[in-house]
Amino acid sequence: MTTPTGLAAAPSLQEIERARANVSQIAKITPIERSKALGAELGHEVFIKCENLQRTGAYKVRGAYTKLLSLTDEERAHGVVAASAGNHAQGVAMAARELGIKATIFMPIGVALPKLQATRRYGAEVVLEGDIFDRTLAAAKAFSAETGATFIPPYDDPRVIAGAGTIGLEILDQQPDVETVVVPIGGGGLISGVAAAVKQKAQLLGHRIRVVGVQSDRASSYLPSLEAGHPVTVPVHPSIADGIAVGRPGTLNFEIIRDLVDEIVTVRDEEIARAIVLMLERAKLVVEPAGAAAPAAILAGKVHSAGTTVAIASGGNIDPLLLQQIIQYGLVELSRYATISVMLPDRPGQLQIISEHVAGQDANVVEVLHTRHGKGFDIGAVELQISVETKGEEHLQQVLNSLREIGYDPQIVR
Repeated sequence: MTTPTGLAAAPSLQEIERARANVSQIAKITPIERSKALGAELGHEVFIKCENLQRTGAYKVRGAYTKLLSLTDEERAHGVVAASAGNHAQGVAMAARELGIKATIFMPIGVALPKLQATRRYGAEVVLEGDIFDRTLAAAKAFSAETGATFIPPYDDPRVIAGAGTIGLEILDQQPDVETVVVPIGGGGLISGVAAAVKQKAQLLGHRIRVVGVQSDRASSYLPSLEAGHPVTVPVHPSIADGIAVGRPGTLNFEIIRDLVDEIVTVRDEEIARAIVLMLERAKLVVEPAGAAAPAAILAGKVHSAGTTVAIASGGNIDPLLLQQIIQYGLVELSRYATISVMLPDRPGQLQIISEHVAGQDANVVEVLHTRHGKGFDIGAVELQISVETKGEEHLQQVLNSLREIGYDPQIVR
C-alpha cells in the first residue's frame, strides 16, 4: 500500500499541536515502555505506548475533551449526548464533568457492569437502551434531535481525530528514532489522528515513519473498503475485541487512512488472547482486548519493521471476569494449559498410571474427569480427561509422547 502525500482530509499539525495544549489540561502524558519480548519477536526494539494507563483507562478522553472544548456557550447549555458500550462513554463523561457540561450517555442493555458504574461515577446520566448497539446509537441521535444536546461521535469528527493525534506527538517526543507505529483500528479515529501527526511531523524532520493499522479479523472493514475505494459495510462477528468491532469505516477516517496509513493487517481472537497474557506476565500491564491488537500483530509475526517500533496499547478497561476467561484462553493458545483425553480400559490402576506419567514429566495436574458414558465408547472403556499446566508447546508434546510410549493415544481437547 503506497502512501500519497495528500493531507486534505487530515487535521493540520498546527491543529494537533493546539489540541495537545488543550488535552494537557485533562489527560496525562502516558509512559512508553520497552518490551523485550516483542522486540525479540520483531528483531528490533519495540516500545509500548501505554494509553491503558490514561485517565479513564483509555485514549478516548483526548478526543472527547478536544471536541467538547470547541462547543459554543449555547451548545454547552444544551448538554452533550453519546452512545457507547465502553471507553468513549467514559471519555465523554469525564470531559463533560471537567467542563461543567451535562452529559447523557446511552449504553446498550447488558453493558458490562464496571463500564456502566465508571460512566456514572464521572457524573453522566446513563440511559440503557437497545439490545444491540445500532438501537442504542439510534436512541442517542433521537435524544439529540429532541433536546438539542450535541451528539459527540466516537471517531468520525475532525476534532476527535485531532485529539487522538496528540498521542502521535507524544510518541515522537518520547522515542524520536521511531520508524514504525502500530495502531489498533475500529472506526479509525485513533489511527487517523496518529498518522496525521507522525507523518506531518516526520516530513518536517526529513524522517520517514511507517504506520501500520491492526483490525480484528471479526470486523475487518478497512481492507475491503480500501480495495473498493470507498467505505463499505462488513458483518461484525462476535469477538473479545469489542472495542474495535466496527462494521464500517468513518467517512473522514477512511480518507485519512487511505492517504496516510502504509499497511493494515488483521489479528484473530486467539492472537489477541496470547498478547494479553504476555502483557500481563512480561510487561505487568493490564490491557483490554482491543488495546492489545497492536502487540498481538507483532507477536503473531504480522508486522515487519526495519527499526524501532512503537505499539499503542489503546486501553485497559476490561471486566475481571472476562480477563479471567481470556487468560485461560491465552494459556491454551500458548500450550501452557491443555486438556488431554485418553481412552482407557475400565480396570483398576489406570488413573494412577496416567497420573504418574504426567507427574513424571513435571506437568501439573489441575483437573480430572473420569467417565464411562459417551457416544461411541466401546463397552468396557472409559474416558479420562486430564487438564494440565505445562511450560509450553515443547513440554506439552513431551507429556503426550510419554503417554504414547506406554501404549495410549492421547488427544488434545479444544
